[in-house]
Amino acid sequence: MHLTAIDWAIVAAYFLLSAGIGVAYTKKGGESLSEYFISGRQVPWWLAGASMVATTFAADTPLVVTGIVTANGVAGNWLWWDFLMSGMLTVFFFARLWRRARVMTDVEFAEIRYAGKSAATLRGFRALYLAIPVNLIILGWVTRAMIKILTISLGLREVHVGGIAISGEVIAVGICFLVTMMYSVAAGMWAVLWTDLVQFVIKMTAVIILAVYAVAAVGGMAKLKAGLAAHFGSEAAALSVLPVRMTPHGVETYAWMPLMALLVFLGVQWWAAWYPGAEPGGGGYIAQRIFSAKTERDGVLATLFFNVAHYAMRPWPWIVTGLATILLYPNGIGPTHDHEAAYVQAFVDLLPTPWRGVMMAGFAAAYMSTVGTQLNWGASYLVNDFYKRFLNRDSTEKHYVAVSRWTTIGLFLASAVVAWQLSSIEGAWKFLLAMGAGTGLVLILRWYWWRINAWSEISAMIASLVISTICFFEVPGRWYPVGDPRNDSMIMLITVAGSTVIWIAVTFLTPAEDNAVLDSFYRRVRPGGRGWRAVSERLGFGQEPIPGGALAWTNWIAGIVAVYGSLFGVGKIIFGDIGAGVILLVIALLAFAWIARSFRSEPSPPGLAIEPERMAAD
Repeated sequence: MHLTAIDWAIVAAYFLLSAGIGVAYTKKGGESLSEYFISGRQVPWWLAGASMVATTFAADTPLVVTGIVTANGVAGNWLWWDFLMSGMLTVFFFARLWRRARVMTDVEFAEIRYAGKSAATLRGFRALYLAIPVNLIILGWVTRAMIKILTISLGLREVHVGGIAISGEVIAVGICFLVTMMYSVAAGMWAVLWTDLVQFVIKMTAVIILAVYAVAAVGGMAKLKAGLAAHFGSEAAALSVLPVRMTPHGVETYAWMPLMALLVFLGVQWWAAWYPGAEPGGGGYIAQRIFSAKTERDGVLATLFFNVAHYAMRPWPWIVTGLATILLYPNGIGPTHDHEAAYVQAFVDLLPTPWRGVMMAGFAAAYMSTVGTQLNWGASYLVNDFYKRFLNRDSTEKHYVAVSRWTTIGLFLASAVVAWQLSSIEGAWKFLLAMGAGTGLVLILRWYWWRINAWSEISAMIASLVISTICFFEVPGRWYPVGDPRNDSMIMLITVAGSTVIWIAVTFLTPAEDNAVLDSFYRRVRPGGRGWRAVSERLGFGQEPIPGGALAWTNWIAGIVAVYGSLFGVGKIIFGDIGAGVILLVIALLAFAWIARSFRSEPSPPGLAIEPERMAAD
């Protein structure tokens, strides 16, 4: 692909802007750990929410969606659309509680909810587990995806350094990585947040423009629909948002989505499986943005905005372009018939100057937003929850910020090694999802049931890891052919069932947390609900409802209706079914109005007791 001087100028301007943001916030980010990792808890909801969305828009995301719709049509996206239900749980049941906890990381939560050696062990183990294997695998696969993008788009030649041949694509990715590391190391979360906002605008602009050109390249929307109907056997098979169809025998699922797999997606996976960015009960970098929010309300609104944008705003440009590539490149790209790579080939073939420059900047932004967050997020665990907690508890804030910067550099170097060794992005994704299966329920209940203890979490993690690892190698081919979606469903069901039995048994076989620990946590967070009734009455608060009361449940349902209604309504309008699209959008608007009304009538949060030593630390 030929880039003109104008295209390169756009790319250069983007890199200079990102570096400039890092320089602007270096002094502020270096003041303390709180400033470096959670921006001093002074972030407005719109900035925190935009950062969440930008982080989950990685360089590999449009490629993955293209592969999904090529194989299974629009409805194939239920592989990730089902996580909306978990996301809305975070909005209405957990965002407030995370903000009230006033911790710096979700791992630190272990030692305000539990106590003793078991709590310390849980905190230390989760810090290392999330910061090193989980974090590095994610950094590795987004880096591999970026290398694929640059290989197709630029075709850079090898460079020989000291007799060693290094591909130009690796050098280009290295430049993106180094610029990201520079602002992440220098300024911490403030730089990550503001660059995320810029990157989100650039990314969305780029993918919308590409979708427009892709539809034009196939001859317009009518010809796109006709071609897809011929390819999939019917227009419904290609464009239906539901993986079901009407037959003379009733309602059936498509062959690629057996009923068992669909029921697991909709009924189990979203609450049972832990996965970065879609954690039951919140957590990870979503929780980190909630911690950074100015107020409890800002935390809730940021998470709501994220779920709306993540599921309803972003997917359609990717999907439309992915569908167009089915007609433009019916055999995929290259000797391996790579359909994911067709997304990149489309922008190489279709976009003129200056949109090529915008798209190159967009891919760089998609890559850098994810990398910036992963580096800062991983360093927060290693420094706040391991180094400061277990190795050096009495140094100055300046010292901890310096260690954080060096830790970020270390994660950068380690992730480069992982990216070089990682052979299968899809395999890594499935393995992470399987490892987290079975932990979701305990992560939800720890907020709303006093009897959960540290051993509940520890046993759930160990059981899930062991059972899922065994199933990952033993289940495929045992009941269903290798590659059948029901294998993944069986892995999920076996892991969830086995780990749940184990952690519930461990919970009742081990002592409950001391009343002093439970009382301190309840005063701090005030989760309410029947699961804390004995504690709340003992403390004189009476029978407190959960935050939001019964409205939390109606808002959760309204949130799901609002986002799915928006998602499906926009899709209907894009493909020409204006009447159905408008009806769905009106339903979505009514659901949003319900949520807004309940927010206005919601009582002020209760007075919360914050431990004096924690106040000093904050």
